[in-house]
Amino acid sequence: MEVSLTLQQESLLADVAARTGRSPEQILREALDAFLDHQRWFVVAVEQGRKAARRGELVDHEDLVPRLEERYQS
Repeated sequence: MEVSLTLQQESLLADVAARTGRSPEQILREALDAFLDHQRWFVVAVEQGRKAARRGELVDHEDLVPRLEERYQS
C-alpha cells in the first residue's frame, strides 16, 4: 500500500522524526496503530449505544448534563 503525503506533511513528519530520534516510518506506524485502535473502540461504543437505545435504555438530557460535567471535571 502506498500513501501520498503533502509537502507540508512530509516536512512535519521529518521534523518530528529528527526531534524524537525515530524514523518517519516508525512514527507513521505508531500513529496509524493509535488511530485504528481509537476507531475500533469508537465503532464498538456506537454499536453498544445504538443497541441500548433500541432497548429503550435512554438518558434524559437533564440527567446527562451532570454526568458529563462530573466526568470532565476530573
